[in-house]
Order: sequence, then C-alpha cells, then structure tokens
Amino acid sequence: MTAHFNHTALEEGSIVAVIGSGAMGSGIAQVAASAGHQVILFDTRVDAAAKAIAAIGKLYARLVEKGRMTAHDADAAKARIRVAATLADVRDCVLVVEAIVEDLEVKRCLFAELETIVADTCILATNTSSISVTAIGAELRRPQRLVGMHFFNPVPLMALVEVISGLATEQQVADTVFATAARWGKNPVHAKSTPGFIVNRVARPFYAEALRLLSEQAAAPATLDAIMVDCGGFRMGPFALMDLIGHDVNFAVTRSVHQAYFGDPRFTPSVLQQEMVNAGFLGRKTGRGFYRYGDDDVKPAPQSEAVQLRPETVSVSVEPGVNHAVTGLIAQRLAGAGFTVAHRKPLPGALEHEAPAFHCNGAAIFLTDGRSATERANANKHPDTVLFDLAFDYAGATRIALARADQCGDAAYNAAVGLFQAAGFIVSRIDDVPGMAVMRTVAMLANEAADAVNQGVCSAAAVDIAMQKGVNYPRGPLAWTDAIGVRQVVTVLSNLATSYGEERYRVSPLLRRKLAGTAAGTRFYA
Repeated sequence: MTAHFNHTALEEGSIVAVIGSGAMGSGIAQVAASAGHQVILFDTRVDAAAKAIAAIGKLYARLVEKGRMTAHDADAAKARIRVAATLADVRDCVLVVEAIVEDLEVKRCLFAELETIVADTCILATNTSSISVTAIGAELRRPQRLVGMHFFNPVPLMALVEVISGLATEQQVADTVFATAARWGKNPVHAKSTPGFIVNRVARPFYAEALRLLSEQAAAPATLDAIMVDCGGFRMGPFALMDLIGHDVNFAVTRSVHQAYFGDPRFTPSVLQQEMVNAGFLGRKTGRGFYRYGDDDVKPAPQSEAVQLRPETVSVSVEPGVNHAVTGLIAQRLAGAGFTVAHRKPLPGALEHEAPAFHCNGAAIFLTDGRSATERANANKHPDTVLFDLAFDYAGATRIALARADQCGDAAYNAAVGLFQAAGFIVSRIDDVPGMAVMRTVAMLANEAADAVNQGVCSAAAVDIAMQKGVNYPRGPLAWTDAIGVRQVVTVLSNLATSYGEERYRVSPLLRRKLAGTAAGTRFYA
C-alpha cells in the first residue's frame, strides 16, 4: 500500500517528535512547540530530556521578560513538550526529527527502529549537517519519506532551514517539510543531498581564502578581519569566526567536503589551520586561536596607515562600455570632501584597461581585477600603480584596503592613501597579493554558488537566501555577482587562476555562460 503525503504544512496541534535533546534537539523542540505542535522529546541519556525541557522553560521566561512572548503563550508552549520514556512513545507522531550524533551507522539504526514504530505516513527527518541523506535512508523500507531538515545553531534565532532531498526522497515529503519550516517562522530552501549541502559547501572560500592570505603574509588576522567587516560588510571576520566555531570543527568540515568531492582543489584544507589544530589552539573554547581569550588579553588593533596629506587634485579616467559604478560612488565621497573630480580619457596607447582609474600625484589607482598591483603595473607600464579592494557599500564603508606595486614610489602611494583618507576611509595596507581580500573572497563565493546552481543542487534564489540567513552574509553571492558584474567576477577568477596556476580558481561554467549572455542583459536576477 502506498502512503499518501501532503505537500502543505503539518497542522497545528499535530505531534512532532525530536530525538536528541542537545543544543540542536532542544532548539528544534522549542521552535516546534512555539508553533503550536505537541512535542515529544526523547534522549537515551538519563534525565537529559527533562533537563532540556526545564532549560527551554527558562528560555521562554526570558522571552516573556523581554516582551517577546506573553506569559500565557510561554506556559502553553512549555506544556506542549513532554518527555518520551521510550522510543515507542513516538508512535503517533506525524514528523520525527533526529538530532543525534553525526555518525552514519547510528543514524541508520535509529531510523530503522523508528520504521517499526511509526505509521507509514510519518515523515522522518534528519538534522545532519554533513552526512548524505541518501546514505542514511539507503537501507530503510521506505526511504522516500526520509528528508534532511538541517537547522542552524542556535535554532530559535537562526532563520535558515535546508530541506535536503536524497535520491529516494519523495517530492511531496520535501514540500511538506518546507511548508512546515516556513510556518515555524523559518526561511527554508530546497537542496539536493550533496557534500556540504548549500551553506557548508558555498562558505568554504570564506575561510579558505582568509587562511591563504594569512599564509602568504598579506596582513595579520586582525587587519584582514577588519577589512572583511568594515569594507566587505560581513558581520564577523573569518579569523574571529573560525575561533568561535572551533578550528577542530571548521577543519573537520573542510576535510570532509574535500574528501567527499574526491580531492577537488577548490576545497583543499589549509596546512596553517591543521597546525592550529595540532597545537590545540582551537579558538575561544581553549582560550587561544588566532586571538587570545584570557581575561587580560586584548584583541590586537588592525593596521591602519598613518595620516597622509590630502592631494591637491584628482581625476578619473573613463572608458566607454566599462562599468563605472564603483568609481562613481567613490567620486561622490570625494566630491563631498571638497574635491573637484575631473574626468579624462585613458592615456593614448594605454594597455590592459587603463580605465576606470583615479589619478593623483602620478599614482594610477584601480579596483583590483585579480592580478597583483605589481603584475598590473608591469602590464600597464605604469610603475606608480595602487589597487583598492572591493567594498560592499562604497558610500558607507569606513575602511578600504590598498595594495601597492613593488615599483610604486612612496610619494605616489602616500598620495593614494591621502586621497582615500580625505574621502573618510580608514586605510589598511595589505601586501601585494592577487585579488586582495574582499574581492577574491566574494569572487570565490560567487564561483562556488554558481557551481551549486549549475549542478542542480539548488536554485540561485536558494543559495542567496541560504548564505544570508544561514551565515549572515551581507548579500547573497549571486546577487553580489550581479552588483559587481559577471565580467568582473570572471576576470578576477581568471586572473587568480593565471597568477597561481591552480585549478582551485577555475571559473564555473555557469559564470562563463552568463558572461557570454551579458550582451543581451543576462544576469542571475532580472
């Protein structure tokens, strides 16, 4: 007999079971109870579920204190959660969410036992963050009712839920879980069961490029973090975030994704992070990572250039057919600082897209295109070349990163520093590495997001929602690609590939396809 699954949200008042009462399980129970479900919480550890319910009650009380929940609603929600004495107590559930140890065989055994208890119409969901949903369900009698329901920690606060379909998962099951997560106040996204799903796959470059920059001595962690936050618009810098996550956890995820993709160089783990793990410098939980976390330790200040004289004049060279949005925004800040920004044509015979660029005191100042400033100076035959990094919002950014060519004279570089300082930026210098910090990171995030879409893992909208709601990026990678321009992203990646000679920076076929269509206005979003 074929079981029938709805594709609408589970009804309020229906019974949901949560297996595992740790941080994730108790968070899922809290959210489900708040949405009006009867919740059964089961844990094999003695008294663990009862203690979790007591802790949930305290969390509800805090919400009442903050005015985010009425006392009546809090009491009613807590009353809807009860402890299951044995696994058999979940027999009447319409949904069982597993949040136990990340071990394939343990999860398989649990779901095999659940199949003997619950009805055929009960949906089985796993909160796994890294194990194949297909593999978990492979030995089930009815694998079509198993789906991934990947929440993010802390569950009550994080909006994203990845709804993961294995090869056998019935579409109506995934649709029901999607609709249910939405009714619980979450932002669900559909994805196929592939290594890392969406977030843990697409986020790898955020850490990987930072670790690469540090290993190449581009700047200290505090400076790179400040650039990513104050210039890139990210909520937390990569080094502070890795310290928060724990280097053992972060490194393990990277290794897992790398191995699952059969050694794809895009996911190559960092030797530097391996050394952090080897040393036991795991981050906040051990008191030391890239930063120290003792009571008397003070986080180091980011490098900021000394104040330089404001240049007397500045001009901007323009080139027909080139996107001048970035130079236009900076020019507006310069105009607000009292500069008259003259426009000029590119120099006769200029090479390699000499425009758009700012010019002052002999310095030619370009947005990075993935080459080092030294490479670009050599190609342009202009020694006094300075590069600036990508910013999330040039109108509001408080910091900008600059890199100077090895050939660049002090007078020209100092003029460039003084120019950006006059426009209200704190200037941080990084060593002359290809692609700088924000630009190469965003380009790699966009590349990975495009590959996920190209391979049918998820839609463009899903990957952008996932990265904004799951890891708090200021903009989805593909929306950011539209803002920068597909041509700029492909150029950066191509130049990184040439500079490093590595497959790590190969361009996604979807980005190349979008670039070929830009003449007709092809973008990820209309």
